[in-house]
Amino acid sequence: MTHRAKEQHISEPRINDRIRVPEVRLVGPNGEQVGIVRVEDALRLAAEADLDLVEVAPMAKPPVAKLMDFGKYKYEAAMKAREARKNQVNTVIKEIKLRPKIDSHDYGTKKGHVERFLSAGDKVKVTIMFRGREQSRPELGFRLLQRLAEDVVELGTVESAPKQDGRNMIMVLAPTKRKSEARAEARRKKDQQKADSGAPAEETAAPAEETVEAPAES
Repeated sequence: MTHRAKEQHISEPRINDRIRVPEVRLVGPNGEQVGIVRVEDALRLAAEADLDLVEVAPMAKPPVAKLMDFGKYKYEAAMKAREARKNQVNTVIKEIKLRPKIDSHDYGTKKGHVERFLSAGDKVKVTIMFRGREQSRPELGFRLLQRLAEDVVELGTVESAPKQDGRNMIMVLAPTKRKSEARAEARRKKDQQKADSGAPAEETAAPAEETVEAPAES
């Protein structure tokens, strides 16, 4: 048996004859509290009910065991985990690069990208790129990042404060809305627009996820 297989075996709860303690606090199949009983009696009750005795709280004194159909329990747990993975929406990290002496027009453009990413539920990594003598003026980058964080405060919060990293200064903004919430809101707006125009609403269509990063300023 491999080490990995041993770890998986140990991670499963002990059931039936593998429960080697003198007594357990027994819970019935419907969650009812039976009380503290000898493990032999608990095993007998499990056999009579055609169920398994499953140790659900091994660290309790005495351990807690429940009467259940362990095979059915494992199947349902696997299906729930699969459904959770299916519905999970991963947060994407976008990146925006700025220069410390960026002009107001370019700043407005880059800020628009940040607002769009945050509105879609994505995190944004903002990088200030220093060149030459600019490296001796880190306060310029700090003030710019602070200004950006204040300008988008309604859409995101600072998850990672500005930090010097070689020639760059980095800050990470996290969206105030979760990805799923942002997508649901986008669908509602899209359906409303279709309703206003007389077109049929799309029930499940979601906006395409933004994957193009804003280009670094040249």
